[in-house]
Amino acid sequence: MTGAPIRPTAAFMLGHPARWIALGFGSGLSPKAPGTAGTLWAWAVAWIIAPWMSGLGWALLIVLGTLVGWWACTRTARDMNTPDPSAVVWDEVLAFWLILWLIAPAGFVGQLVAFGLFRFFDAAKPGPVGWADRLFKIERGAPIGWAQGFGILFDDFVAAGCTLVVIALWRVLMG
Repeated sequence: MTGAPIRPTAAFMLGHPARWIALGFGSGLSPKAPGTAGTLWAWAVAWIIAPWMSGLGWALLIVLGTLVGWWACTRTARDMNTPDPSAVVWDEVLAFWLILWLIAPAGFVGQLVAFGLFRFFDAAKPGPVGWADRLFKIERGAPIGWAQGFGILFDDFVAAGCTLVVIALWRVLMG
């Protein structure tokens, strides 16, 4: 990693397709809580595309989104000279789409609870989420590689898993 960290702008985002994806098509440019903005963007898009999505469609979206996102997050982190930039929100997008797919056909209140749980796990990073977040960290100045790009995605998938476990336990206990 060379140079000072770069603060993303709309012009920066438009400079390469990887940045469009990694920055959540602009939602990651939010000056406050970009992860929350990215998750809200994911939720809005999910509401729009859900009527046309099957289980296979969601699975393909998550798998292909992860592969493309790995490249996009790695490339954008390198371009920003930051191993895990807060403006990179594709990880939140994919993780929340996974949650929404797996809790379907949850209504608005169920999705709102899932949103709150996911944001808690992603922001507070308790237990396994904190472990996953630290797993691919590098020292300042070290080159940003594919492992860091994967790490950007990985901790959010762990946060999604924790969210899904809490929801599943709630459903079992409330039976």
